[in-house]
Amino acid sequence: MSAEAARSALPEPFVEDASGVPARDPDLRLLEALLFAAGEPLDEASISARLPEGADVRGLLVALSADYADRGFNLVRVAGKWMLRTAPDLGFLLARDKPEPRRLSRAALETLAIIAYHQPVTRAEIEEIRGVSTNKGTLDVLLAAGWVRLRGRRRSPGRPVTYGTTDTFLVHYGLDAIQDLPGLDELRGTGLIDSRVSAGLTVPLPSDDHGLKDDEDPLEPEFELSFAPETDDDVDEDG
Repeated sequence: MSAEAARSALPEPFVEDASGVPARDPDLRLLEALLFAAGEPLDEASISARLPEGADVRGLLVALSADYADRGFNLVRVAGKWMLRTAPDLGFLLARDKPEPRRLSRAALETLAIIAYHQPVTRAEIEEIRGVSTNKGTLDVLLAAGWVRLRGRRRSPGRPVTYGTTDTFLVHYGLDAIQDLPGLDELRGTGLIDSRVSAGLTVPLPSDDHGLKDDEDPLEPEFELSFAPETDDDVDEDG
């Protein structure tokens, strides 16, 4: 391969120093430092504000993501933002160093799934879909975890509160957008839905648009959130 061809094969974030040796682009090094030091995922606007003017932020992120693809940590996009994460195939090796998380009960998982797919949704609507009543503590656990948020109030008798998911939910489950949740065919493929279920069963296309719907009013400014004590129905500590 000729020297010219070799240079053209270099990824854009790599440049040659005075001796002709490939070196890392200064903008790329700064981007790596920002991502490494960040305590939370960074959006492209925040990254752009800290890089030199004119830096190709999207190009740098794409190139860095490809560069880290086979390393012990990867650059991933979650909730529309970017963060460094342990490579999926190595996660089990580090799991023993983390405190054992309390597992959500089946009721909490079902409630979370209904909110994710049907948001905005009220408690009464959640109960109608589940077919059983929902303990207030179940919703409180999801709110305290930061995975569910209060959206507004439904324009219906009693003006019930509506619930939706948060960016923290997307980050925890490694989703770039709520639309990345599995559809009906994928759920059947993973065995989460029995293949023998009614052919009329549908899974709605989820949307976490932060804007209020036509049938929603904003929450009152003085609305206070309080959490009920957790019960055995809310958290399954034994797994």
